[in-house]
Parts: sequence; C-alpha cells; structure tokens
Amino acid sequence: MKKNKITMLLMIMFASLVINAQDLVVYTNNGAKTIFEISSIDSIKIMSQEEDEDISNIDFDIFSALEKDEMVYVEGGTFMMGAQSSSSSSSNYDPDAYSSESPVHQVTVGDFYIGKYEVTQQLWEYVMKYSGTCADGSTISAYASDVWLDSNPSSSCGVGDYYPAYYVSWEDIVNIFIPRLNKITGKIFRLPTEAEWEYAARGGNKSKGYKYSGSNTIDDVAWFISNSSTSHQVGTKAPNELGIYDMTGNVWEWCSDWYSSSYYSSSPSTNPTGPTSVSYRVCRGGCWGGYAQICRVSYRTYYYPGNSYPNLGFRLVLP
Repeated sequence: MKKNKITMLLMIMFASLVINAQDLVVYTNNGAKTIFEISSIDSIKIMSQEEDEDISNIDFDIFSALEKDEMVYVEGGTFMMGAQSSSSSSSNYDPDAYSSESPVHQVTVGDFYIGKYEVTQQLWEYVMKYSGTCADGSTISAYASDVWLDSNPSSSCGVGDYYPAYYVSWEDIVNIFIPRLNKITGKIFRLPTEAEWEYAARGGNKSKGYKYSGSNTIDDVAWFISNSSTSHQVGTKAPNELGIYDMTGNVWEWCSDWYSSSYYSSSPSTNPTGPTSVSYRVCRGGCWGGYAQICRVSYRTYYYPGNSYPNLGFRLVLP
C-alpha cells in the first residue's frame, strides 16, 4: 500500500459547538477518500479507507494553534534491550556499556504513539496557562501566574517556543501537567516506560542497530557536549528510523519507571514497567552537556522525581 501520511488536527472546540456522533466526514488525501466518524468534540475515529491509504503513521496535533506537537505511531514488537561489553559476538555488544545496561534481555512492547519531539516550552506554557472549555464540556482555569513551577528557562540553557521544556520535575509532569493536558484534550497522555523509550529510540521494527538514536555518528542526530553548550530547538538534527527527533542528546527525558541498576535481571519480558517504588525515576537519552558515552540508546540514569534540572525534559506517549 502507498504509505501516505495523514495529519489529523485535534481541535479544542468551544462548548457552543455541538457535534453529532453520527456525523460523517469525507477526508480527501491526494485524491483518495477516507470516511471518518466524529465520535467526540476532539476525537476522530477512522471508519473505512481505500486500499491505497496506510494509516499506521498518523500524526496527531494536540492543539491546532501549536507546532512541534506531533505524535508518531510505533508498531509494537520484540527487541533485545540493554547492552553488554563482555562479548563482541553476543547481542548488543557495545564497548562503552555499563553494568546497569546488562543483562541484555528480550522484551516485547505493544503499539503506542510517542512524541516526534520533546515537549516544547510552548506546549508546556499553553497547557499550564489554558483557561477555557475542555473536551468533556467542563472548564479549567490557568494553573498559576508563573507556569514554570521550579525555575524559569534561562537564556544560558535555551529559551523560546520550540526549545525543549526543562526545569520540570517528574512530579510536576505526572501530577500537574499531564492531568491538565488529558482533561483539556480528553486523551490519556503519559510518560513512556523505559522499555518503550528504548524501543522507539532504537527505531522500533525499523531499527538498523545504531549506537545512537538514528545514527552511529552522534553529531548527525544529537546536541551534546562536543557541539553545544545549551539546548537547541527541537527537531534541528536528523531523526531516527521512525522519524523521531532528539532521542539522543538535547535534554534528558523522564520515563515513568522507578530506577534499579539490577532491574534487568528480573524484568518481565512483556511490557515491563519497572521495579516497585524505590527512590529515583529513570531518565534516558543524554543531553547537550553530556559526553557521547552517556548519549547511547541503551544508557540508563536516574534522578530524584521531585527535582528539576536545566538539562532534563520529557516526551509524551499515547495511549
């Protein structure tokens, strides 16, 4: 089938606009028609399509007024997670691997959508400042006059709409930002699990086995210590095999899991979600101040969930 990319704008509608669940819309993409059923004020359900369309790479725009908020479809699959430095003839050999990346183990994850970009300062501010009607018809007020709950982004670390959001703690994201986003949109956004993050960073079922996300040459895909002294606008380096940007470098990314250096020894093989409550949450991907060794797709680190840093942000996942 032709792999045409369909972009669907998920509009935040006003309460005065009533959409009937039986309404049908015909969407024309390069001459091919697809029939949709509008099932809620911001949700479009695909009902049928012609054979020359492929909907496996739909990008969702969270708000029509924003950019850099697309979601990339990641088809689930099985992969070898982690890395090891002891045997060059064994799976996922990497001479730079740390012990916490071992043992290499087989993991299966289901389908999901992941942010094409790290969450931007524009999106963070929009969600935290949003005041108006939500998907369920209720209303919500702006969270606070200062939407940056810890420190504000600084010019020394990168400021602007399309720079990644940082100085955002895991607790701020999970307890405040994501619940607001979900209420506004009627969706169920969340942080990726560590396994989902690594699977997507490796390129999913399109993986070419790169050391970094999208290349064996880090400078092609990442802002890191050798080419940067600050964060950069998202999406300015090359994407990985799935079309996802900045999974190596720019800012570290929070995952949903608690962190344990020995977790891989007992991790479930299907959709692992991390150990039970410990002290720290997983962070992945490296950052603009990090050396190449810690920007590899398998490298694991951790931070206290209540803390925020100028080189630590996040990426969204659906469902």
